Amino acid sequence: MLWMHVAYCRLTITSKTMKNIRVYLMTLLVLLTFTLSSCELVGDIFEAGMWTALIIIVIIVLIVTWIFRKIRR
Repeated sequence: MLWMHVAYCRLTITSKTMKNIRVYLMTLLVLLTFTLSSCELVGDIFEAGMWTALIIIVIIVLIVTWIFRKIRR
């Protein structure tokens, strides 16, 4: 009988904790929804990708140029 009471207390504590966590998660989700614009996020990702691609292309062109100069000598 005692183990049933302990199990019930654990279930009650876990249930209360989960309800509190849900409230905090929903508040965080609403806060993020209003503070971050998805269009801004996507734009930042594409901008980072553009700069990364540009740097990689410049490096490839420099390597190819260096290889051709080594071959011609």
